[in-house]
Amino acid sequence: MIFTPLSSINEAEREGYSLGESTDAIKGASAHLVNRALNRNRKVGQTESFDRVLRSSEKLDEKVDYVLYNPVRTGLVASAEDYAWLWVPTRIESVP
Repeated sequence: MIFTPLSSINEAEREGYSLGESTDAIKGASAHLVNRALNRNRKVGQTESFDRVLRSSEKLDEKVDYVLYNPVRTGLVASAEDYAWLWVPTRIESVP
């Protein structure tokens, strides 16, 4: 997943959320939905996340390409456009 964390909703504070806070919130909500769908209450996934802060557009392009074409490289689909869980509003090109 590649994303840009949004700023706090509280206009008085206007501070950003940390990467850790953002990934913890995503993982927590996802675990809740998985457990509800499977009618259970257990731990889902790993405690550790392998997150990175990207500081240049060149590195961002590399990471976007990696995420876009990972389902193709692993043989899940023939082309990135065929992967049901991929959402990219403006960019899918041929596999690099």
